[in-house]
Amino acid sequence: MPRAEQREIVEHHLDLVGLRQARQKFPHELSGGMKQRAAIARALAIRPKLLLLDEPFGALDALTRGGLQDQLMKILAESQATCMMVTHDVDEALLLSDRIVMLTNGPESYVGQILEVPIPRPRQRMDVVNHPSYYSLRSEILYFLNQQN
Repeated sequence: MPRAEQREIVEHHLDLVGLRQARQKFPHELSGGMKQRAAIARALAIRPKLLLLDEPFGALDALTRGGLQDQLMKILAESQATCMMVTHDVDEALLLSDRIVMLTNGPESYVGQILEVPIPRPRQRMDVVNHPSYYSLRSEILYFLNQQN
C-alpha cells in the first residue's frame, strides 16, 4: 500500500480515538487511557470484521473508562465492526452489549446463560440506566454471578 494511503489510514484512526494531538509522542509519554485508545486504533486500522477485547478498560479510572466506553460505541457504529468483549463489570456489559454471554466458573467453564439486551441504539449512559428493563437485566446478571460462588 502506498505511504500516502498508509498515513491517511493512520490519521483517520487517530482521529477516531481522539489522539491526533499525540501522534508524535512516544509510548512512555502516553497516559493509560491514551495507550488504550492507541491499541483500539491499531486494532481497527486493519479494518477487522470482528474486534476482540479482553478487559480493555479494567485498569483505568472511572472518568477515563466512561469516556472510552462512549468512544468505543461511536467507533463501532462508524466502523460497523462486531465486537466481542470480556468484562467483569455488569454495568459496562449492559451499556456496551446487545447480547451478554455469561460463563460458569472454573477451568472447565461453559456458557451458563445468554441474555439479550433490548436497549435501543445509539445509547447514552443515562438512557441505559433509565431504561425500563435496566434494573431487571442487572438483577438477572447479578443473580447468575452469585449462583456461581
